[in-house]
Amino acid sequence: MKTLVPILGDQLSPDIASLRERDPADTVVLMVEVAEETTYVRHHKQKLAYILSAMRHHAGALRAAGWTVDYTPLDDPDNAGSFTGELARAIQRHSPDRIAVTEAGEWRVRAMIDGWETIFGIPVAIHADDRFVATHAEFDDWAEGRRELTMEFFYRGMRRKTGLLMDGAKPAGGRWNFDKDNRKPAKADLLMPRPLAFAPDAITQDVIAMVADRFPDHPGSLDGFDWAVTAADAGRQADMFFRHALPQFGDYEDAMLTGERHLWHSILSPYINSGLLDPLDLCRRAEAEYRAGRAPLNSVEGYVRQIIGWREYMRGIYWREGPDYVDRNHLDHHRPLPGWYWTGETDMHCLRESIGQTLATAHAHHIQRLMVTGNFALLIGADPKAVHLWYLEVYVDAYEWVELPNTLGMSQFGDGGLVGSKPYVSSGAYIDRMSDYCRHCRYDVKQRVGPDACPFNALYWDFLVRHRETLGRNPRLAMPYRTWDKQPADAQAATRAQATTFLDALDAGGPPY
Repeated sequence: MKTLVPILGDQLSPDIASLRERDPADTVVLMVEVAEETTYVRHHKQKLAYILSAMRHHAGALRAAGWTVDYTPLDDPDNAGSFTGELARAIQRHSPDRIAVTEAGEWRVRAMIDGWETIFGIPVAIHADDRFVATHAEFDDWAEGRRELTMEFFYRGMRRKTGLLMDGAKPAGGRWNFDKDNRKPAKADLLMPRPLAFAPDAITQDVIAMVADRFPDHPGSLDGFDWAVTAADAGRQADMFFRHALPQFGDYEDAMLTGERHLWHSILSPYINSGLLDPLDLCRRAEAEYRAGRAPLNSVEGYVRQIIGWREYMRGIYWREGPDYVDRNHLDHHRPLPGWYWTGETDMHCLRESIGQTLATAHAHHIQRLMVTGNFALLIGADPKAVHLWYLEVYVDAYEWVELPNTLGMSQFGDGGLVGSKPYVSSGAYIDRMSDYCRHCRYDVKQRVGPDACPFNALYWDFLVRHRETLGRNPRLAMPYRTWDKQPADAQAATRAQATTFLDALDAGGPPY
């Protein structure tokens, strides 16, 4: 009985569930590069090059392990352009008796797979993706009946289930969460660790040339592409992180520095989300560093929380809330993103740094995403779906299941507080506290009004006032509302006038704010 096993671009794991315990003698692995996946949003050129090159290298690894791999590149003249079209061609070539596939990570791909059995008249076995700690049923059971789906309590359950950082029934160090220890600003340091850079091999060079030719209008640059595209090289990057960066990762997790793209971050999320690295294995390695005394608990706990806490929680929210989650807009925001989100050409240094880095590398760390680009988008009232699509386009690690709830829910408050208990907004003071960005900016972070005032300042207060009816009862915003109410009426009026002037100029496509 011959089985056809499609492997998707985020399933680049050698022990993926659909291949486990299959016999290579009667199995054909199908891997396809298709136009519908490269263009459903305008993916960053480096994101496309990374995924397509990693797929081609993974196909080579599967062949070396004894599997028969049927691979269709994007530039094959007979390429049907869609998963379903390529599956139809493969069925004609191989006449399989059945299809086995690991469940999709996104709603639109799930709908496609769900239709295959009817379209082709062949049994389709859909395997659960057990690379995640929590099953869909486990998350739904945890969420059922809860008034608030607080990530912290879900995370504690994941700690108990995995045993990570547990001393018996108690959390290591007597606390579940060390986030308060992880908010130190950083200073430029000549000894700061640098992630490894991987020179493109012949396969990657071919992919880069194809992407440059076929997607010239997609955002970003291919110059300096140095992502790992094999499991072995991704593992080397992980080794570097655990050895040199993890010990100080926690302290400087929220820090930002001009010209420093990575600081002590792992830069492993693209490899986790595409399947080259196993997330639970990375968490165990991080714990081993703590147990051996080579990394402090606040760093290790912060890292583990990102993976078995936020990452698993985002997946649970995505699948529980359904495909219409993407259209939620709790604050009724509809302003388009400024055009310079695709160029980085703005006088605001924090945004120029964060967006410029994103366009150059397809990566920015989480605090740049949340408290710079996301914060600004929320303050100006940008359409949360448009913000989501930008994040999905430009980041190499962005897949909808993890990116959508992070962006629309946590960053843009589009779900009304399901993911985040308050909007993640701030004035320029937060950015000044956590970075050196403000000292390089033409705007003055200490000023709220006037031609040199930091735009974040007036926009922050204007946002709170605009949404007082919706947000005024939020206990986490009680203090800023009290602060606003104590300000003199003329100061309030000047602040709101400053914000209006800025937003009007933004809408008119004025100076490159």
